Amino acid sequence: MDRKMEKKKLTPEESLRLITQTIEETKQRLQEDGHIIILWGVLMFTVFFSQYFFSWVGLYKKFDIIWTTALFPLGAIYTFIYYRKTVNKKNLPKTLLTRVIGTMGWAMGMNLMVMGFLFSQKLGDAMAPVFIILLALSMIVTGASIQFKPLFIGGLLLNLIGFVTFWLDRDYHGFSLMLGAVVGLIIPGILLNKARRKENV
Repeated sequence: MDRKMEKKKLTPEESLRLITQTIEETKQRLQEDGHIIILWGVLMFTVFFSQYFFSWVGLYKKFDIIWTTALFPLGAIYTFIYYRKTVNKKNLPKTLLTRVIGTMGWAMGMNLMVMGFLFSQKLGDAMAPVFIILLALSMIVTGASIQFKPLFIGGLLLNLIGFVTFWLDRDYHGFSLMLGAVVGLIIPGILLNKARRKENV
């Protein structure tokens, strides 16, 4: 008998059930990432707030490079260790959607760091808005994939902040990045944590 005939054809109801199950399992997996989203929001806010602070106290040139080159890579290392140890130990479901979102997150994160460290002068005034918009796209796709409105809306607001930043003087780009960290990462991350706690009650 032809192997293709042996494969069971899914009915529309079964296909819908499979899609719903995939979304729910992906949402369950990503709900564990709430504190990771908060972490990156806090790191982003801290780095750009510190730039203004060090500039104000006259220590910008001495400490800015330390924060910029240390905090983001440390965040990446922690995130990697967290996924390798914590998430895998909990045996959370792995779906194609989680792999796609995870790969997109790592690829975007690495590209943002490379752009920031190596091509910031080439990008010039467009660096901050491009950074924000790329981050926003990641949040929008993730929020839409798991059907979590706060993350999706946070991504849309972050995208809007990115567009507005094109019109701002470069001296104020740091404020856009700090606002984006709060609106697009910290608040959605907190709400994602709350949603997980409610489901675990």
